[in-house]
Amino acid sequence: MKNWINRLLSGAEPQAAAPEEPGGGTDHAATDALYYLWLAGPARFDAPPEAERLILEQVRTLAQNPAIAAELVPRVPELIPKLLRSLRDESVSTGELAGQVAEDVVLVAEVLREANSAYYRPVTPIKTLDAAIMLLGQNGLRMLLARVAFRPLIRLHEAGFARRAAPLVWNHSERCAVAASLMASAVAADIFESCLAGLMQDVGLIVAFRLGDRICQNGKVPASEAFGVELLARSRQLSAVIARHWDFPDTVAEAIARAGEPDGPNLAQALAQGDHIAKLRLLIDAGKLAEDDALVTEGLNSYQRRCLGKLSKLES
Repeated sequence: MKNWINRLLSGAEPQAAAPEEPGGGTDHAATDALYYLWLAGPARFDAPPEAERLILEQVRTLAQNPAIAAELVPRVPELIPKLLRSLRDESVSTGELAGQVAEDVVLVAEVLREANSAYYRPVTPIKTLDAAIMLLGQNGLRMLLARVAFRPLIRLHEAGFARRAAPLVWNHSERCAVAASLMASAVAADIFESCLAGLMQDVGLIVAFRLGDRICQNGKVPASEAFGVELLARSRQLSAVIARHWDFPDTVAEAIARAGEPDGPNLAQALAQGDHIAKLRLLIDAGKLAEDDALVTEGLNSYQRRCLGKLSKLES
């Protein structure tokens, strides 16, 4: 991943004015159906109803057993939630942060690499952890930790549909994180928590696809649009319980669980809008949807369409 998150919060993106209300023609179910069909691609097959029912039931059951569910995806480093909490505490010094980062050699290497990247362009090479953290700043360090935490999602080594889908899902996670962060200011939500929710919400979908691989053979997935929409909805609930199990902020878990609810908290509203815009961007880029489709022209207001345009400039 490039430095898009750092650019987002370092001032490169202009501050947006409060946008108008979302377009009245918004149809998240239609977008979810198209998105699922795109993810499934040539792996779709006419699955028997019993197979669909079994996959959905297993996803629902796992949502009641977060410890078991969390074992089906790579665990985020245990140090990450601790660091994220510290980064929200204004009283924590740079030296204390450096001490926590120093506990993990992988994080040390990532922080130093980032500080010496072309984006920051230090006059002389950064060689100490304290200097690197000072250069990155709080937002830069938070976003770097989020990237490190979620990167294992694309490192699935087993065969099956989950392995094929993981990079596509990660592309959505990246764009959802950016879009949710951009929408946060419009609904008075926390920018970083919006980003974190965008990255986290797809974890349950990876688990769901792994469950599907156990039921469907040869890397196939059910072709039904109705099944796909339901799978996306249930997997979000699974993501929420895994987020709680991993000790992420309760506000993030609640936002994932309640994304799309009309009376959901502000963070859930930012996530729902970001999720929708990210899916539209991927569908347009894949040639599955036209820029002038009604889902875009009638479903998004002008501010959301500008966000859609910004996503086209992201590099994975």
